[in-house]
Order: sequence, then structure tokens, then C-alpha cells
Amino acid sequence: MNVVITGLGATTPLGGDVPSTWEAALAGKSGVRTLDNDWAEKYGVPVTFAGQLAVRPEDVLARPEIKRMDPSAQMAIVATREAWADAGMPEVDPERLGSVVSSGIGGVWTLLTAWDTVKERGAARVLPLTVPMLMPNSPTAYVSLELGARAGAHAPVSACASGAEAIGMGYEMIMSGRADVVVAGGTEAAIHPLPISAFAAMQALSKRNDDPAGASRPYDVSRDGFVLGEGAGVVVLESEEFAKARGARIYGRVLGLGMTADAHHIAAPEPNGAGQTRAMQLALERAGLTPRDVSHVNAHATSTPVGDMIEARGIRGLLGAHADEVLLSATKSMTGHLLGGAGAVESVFTIKALETRTAPPTINVTEPDPELQVDLVRDTPRALPSTGDLAAINNSFGFGGHNVALVFGTA
Repeated sequence: MNVVITGLGATTPLGGDVPSTWEAALAGKSGVRTLDNDWAEKYGVPVTFAGQLAVRPEDVLARPEIKRMDPSAQMAIVATREAWADAGMPEVDPERLGSVVSSGIGGVWTLLTAWDTVKERGAARVLPLTVPMLMPNSPTAYVSLELGARAGAHAPVSACASGAEAIGMGYEMIMSGRADVVVAGGTEAAIHPLPISAFAAMQALSKRNDDPAGASRPYDVSRDGFVLGEGAGVVVLESEEFAKARGARIYGRVLGLGMTADAHHIAAPEPNGAGQTRAMQLALERAGLTPRDVSHVNAHATSTPVGDMIEARGIRGLLGAHADEVLLSATKSMTGHLLGGAGAVESVFTIKALETRTAPPTINVTEPDPELQVDLVRDTPRALPSTGDLAAINNSFGFGGHNVALVFGTA
């Protein structure tokens, strides 16, 4: 059985949908900017910028929807509606339709706002929908309600690998025969003073408050941490048989999935990147491919001093001499790090790269790390091979040692 992609949806710091996001990415634009709030002054928050959505959910959704959903679920619904419409709103038996939409953190805005309400106004003023809004499975539950998906509604939580793992789980639902169609992806809405303060306390965030747009700089020698972002990415997956029977347009194929765990540290990656490399190897093996079949990699590459080069060495080790022929992109340089939404949005980028045979750029790399031994696409897009079948890897790694690699192929 083959699994194909028939619909794409996204809301990101670069755009409110896939076309505007992709256009901005190819133009090398940054979606990172200074936050318009008083958090730094009021709470002493040390980082004053992030990758905020280009289009707010309240500008797209109805007011009653906004009131009953955490921002993470709002973003997931926006991306889902675009992806479902893009797929042609397939007519499918609800028992054969699944939803897998993940968040790495869940409804943090709802949780913390409710606690403020308890402290300031008393327990009786807490909203009755608080628990359904804050639970991490809320986005996938709302997606299943939206579409009537009854084959299963899942939310695998693996920190920054959550969105990619969700797509992998959707792929496996179809491969196992549980579903004909699965709506899969990831979402995150964590631009709040507490997560920012906590990530900053870990020394994980860039502190370039004077240069927000230039702060996310994967592989640059001056990289000093990741930039927090928000948004959602959703794809519609179908069995190839089902998609062809209804005459669907096919963007590409999910060819393979590799998942491993480092079992090393709660936050730091295993220093040799063995688990990351093994995830990529497993994904290629499941796809029936060799490293020589890979033309493009969308790297996890968060812009941290240690993590970037662990992944880069793993990619080089996997690809060997063929690494010189593979185009590497690090799109977090433009979007920031969307945490649980990152792997899903970057899957959309990878699928679009294969469809258009164009690798998006990595921005803000003025002096590449001398250890980087892969062909990094810098500043402007680069063409992928114009003929033949292409394959690309999308990497997503998360705190806790979660490693997910997805292999996508042209249609």
C-alpha cells in the first residue's frame, strides 16, 4: 500500500495559509519580530521577540469558536480547514477517517489564564470549558469533531517532534488498514511569558533582542539559541488507491518513517547523534531507498550551538560522499521554532520543495560553522533535479530524546 498527500494547510509566522507561507519562505523573509507587550518591563522576561502568527485566528474564525478553543486548537482548525478544502473535501466513510494532530505543550494559555483567574477572582469564575481547552488532545479532538472522523483521534506528544510523529502515525494508520484518509499535523501556541522565561532559563533561546529577524541563524558560528514561534501545519493523507479512485490531485507520497529514542538526557541530544542517524536510516529502509536516492533534507536545525552540529554530522555520516549532492534547508531561520507544530509545518515545506523541485533558503547564515559539511541552501532558493523521482528527508527531534525522520517522495 502507498500513502499519498492530497491536501496542505498551515498558519505560520510567514503567512496565514500555505501559498503565502511558501511564497515568503522562497523570498527568504523572516517572520520574527519584537513582541508588542510589556512582559519584559512587568515580569523581567529576558527575551522580547518571537515568531508570531502573520494572521491571527480571531481574524479567521467565528467568535464562538475562539471562546471555546485554546489558541493551539484555533490554529489547528485554521490549518485543517485549508488542508481539507485543498484536498477537495473528500467523501469518506467517517469510520475510515482519522485525525492525528499533536501539540508539544498543549493549552498553556488556557491553563495559565485559568490559574490567574483563580488567584485574582476566585475559583467560581473559572470557565466550565477550561479542561477541554487545556488538554493536549484538544486540537485533534476538535479536528475530529469538525470532520466527523471516527477511525481514531490521536495526539502523540513528543515535544518538538510531535508534529512529525503525528504525520508518521497517520501514515501508519493507513498502512495498517485502519483508515483510508487521515488528517495529520501539529500545532503550538506557547508565546507566553512563562514558556519564554522557562526556555530562557535553560539557555535555550537566542537573546538578540536588538535583531529579532536575524536571531534564528542555524549553522552560523554566532548562533546562540532558538527563537520561539507559533503556528500549525496539517496534511491530508490518503491511501493511493482511495485518492486515485476519487480523482484527487496528489502532491507527493509518504515513503518512510523512522522513530528512535536517545535514552540519554531529558533535554540534551545524545552527543554522537546516534539516535538521530538511526531514525533517518530506518526511514530510508522502510522507504526501500538508499542515501543516494535523497536529494533534499529539511533539517531540524534550531539554531542552538550544540544541537545543530550533532544533526549536521549525522546527516553527513548517513549520506557520505553523496552529501555534496544533497541540498540542506533550515527553515526555522525564517519561522522560528514552532515546537509541536514545527515538524508538521516543515513537512509542508518539504512536500512543497518536492512538488516545485525547489529547496527553500536558510537565512541569517553569514559565516557557516566550519564543521558543516553539507550543501546548505543560503539566502536564495536552489533548484532540485528537474526530472525523475525525488526523495527528501524531514527531521524533527524533541526534548526527552525523541527522534523522528520522515521520507517524502514526488508524486
